[in-house]
Amino acid sequence: MKKKLIYTITLTCMLLVACSDDFTEIAPTGALSDEALQNAVGIDLKLTAAYSAMDGERVNALGEAVSRGGDNWWTDVVSDDAHRGSTDGDNTELFQLETLDWQTGNSWFLGRWSALFGGVNQANAVLALIDQVPDGDFSQQTGEALFLRGYFNFELQKFYGNVPFISLENAVNLEFNQPNPGPIWAEIEADFQAAIDNLGSERVTGRANSWVAKAFLGKAYLYQEKWDEAFALLNEVVTEGPYALNDEYVNNFNLVGENSSEAVFSIEFVADDGRSYNGNGAGTLNFPGGGPLGTCCGFYQPTQDLVNAYQTDGSGLPLLDTFADTDVTSDYGIESYELDAEGTIIEDADGNPVATPFDLHTGPLDPRLDYTVSRRGVDYNGFGNNPGKAWIRATFADVSGPYLPKKNVYQADEVDANRGTGGWGSDWSGINYNIMRFADVLLLAAEAAVEKSSPDLPLALEYVNRVRNRAKNMTYVQALDNNNVAIPDTDAANYQIEPYASFPDQAFARKAVRFERRLELGMEGHRLFDLRRWGVAEEVINTYIANEAEDINQSDYGRFGTYTDKYNLFPIPLTAIDQSGNILDQNPLY
Repeated sequence: MKKKLIYTITLTCMLLVACSDDFTEIAPTGALSDEALQNAVGIDLKLTAAYSAMDGERVNALGEAVSRGGDNWWTDVVSDDAHRGSTDGDNTELFQLETLDWQTGNSWFLGRWSALFGGVNQANAVLALIDQVPDGDFSQQTGEALFLRGYFNFELQKFYGNVPFISLENAVNLEFNQPNPGPIWAEIEADFQAAIDNLGSERVTGRANSWVAKAFLGKAYLYQEKWDEAFALLNEVVTEGPYALNDEYVNNFNLVGENSSEAVFSIEFVADDGRSYNGNGAGTLNFPGGGPLGTCCGFYQPTQDLVNAYQTDGSGLPLLDTFADTDVTSDYGIESYELDAEGTIIEDADGNPVATPFDLHTGPLDPRLDYTVSRRGVDYNGFGNNPGKAWIRATFADVSGPYLPKKNVYQADEVDANRGTGGWGSDWSGINYNIMRFADVLLLAAEAAVEKSSPDLPLALEYVNRVRNRAKNMTYVQALDNNNVAIPDTDAANYQIEPYASFPDQAFARKAVRFERRLELGMEGHRLFDLRRWGVAEEVINTYIANEAEDINQSDYGRFGTYTDKYNLFPIPLTAIDQSGNILDQNPLY
């Protein structure tokens, strides 16, 4: 059962860099003088509020609202996995992000910054309150608060690179205006390690435990290329932790599989009746602009490049070096239905629209494609065949292409349970977001096994093949008849996937592990950060831009800038620098 986020207490966590004359009145970070909270119940309430900050919803939030959420969907738009979607003129600032026309005042940068520092404040407020309660053992709550502070700071480090660290002492003394001289990895590591030392190992829905903290400390080591340290922790989580892959891949993205054995750490969303305060408000734009539910707003469309990556070679293995040489057949430029000279849809004798002919791709494909991307002619999460352009808001003149996302969209038989409503009639999904799932841990451990001082290629092979074998043995998306009824024992496409026979050398193993991360975790908000930490973002993204321009016939892709080292970090938001009185330094090249 989901644990609802609690909004009954208001923690006024202002943006921690406030310091100028406009901010001489600073609200307390957690009303710490309130004696009613100085007990076990109060600590638990504040801890719940700290967890609630993971969804990006907060009091006094700044910047773009839908950039605040923890699923990081909009960062995929900078990568080769996703287009911003919708029409080019809708939400200019997100279009600027995709086309590499970045301004330091862009509100999308400020939104995530504000939300993450709000989370840091919430975690510090828990620690400060614990210090005010002399009786009782609050080591578990201390460990959870330290983990959360480590998590929020890890995200800040991942996004912005050079960020201020707000210590407990800073928070208690309202000294939020701290400089940002460089990375804060040491502080992140210390928080995760202290969390490990304080936390128990029991799994509790929606809460961190020592296994979660070990996984995140391992990931922090991996981001710094501390391969041996990363491997030791990540491999311990794999071999001794309480996690396992779900039998069905799709159960990572639906109600049935929430908080399952594969869910290591998740944001707990709930679709309430009426206004869904506990739903995913930051994901309101990334539903089809129309489609079977009449949703808004058509953002977050998968790229042709991502779709092409799911091609296999006839023996069930990916085309590691040549996937972009050929395209999976798409319906780009093809209307869903036949039109007459006036542009009216032609109907048959029974009044049904006449579909425009389209032949689905017949080449071999990884079956995870059709659980990640919705394409014309394939079932869309139980809603029936995707008819193509009729469900795409973008025009053929826009850069967004012909595909729709699937992992963030409800299954047809779970709409009542997972569909919530936001402030302007938007969808606030109740689908949990897995910040980290066990397949991710397996692939991180495999990567560390490849890169550590004494590489273990057989173990890396084993972990990659565990992920691939799950995909091989899962239920595949099935073909539908004209009445949208599944045809027994008939796959929707030519699915072929097999495990690797061997990793012959380190270079091949590295390439295979990295490629597997894209296939397994596509459209889950990880891709850009992987490309950056591998040091290949410039090469990969510039190649993708050139290829995508050809794939969707965009002769005017000159609107795209060139990815350079500058874009390996997001800029420190201009508003934050201004509020700090220029105590904060901007990242290089901005």
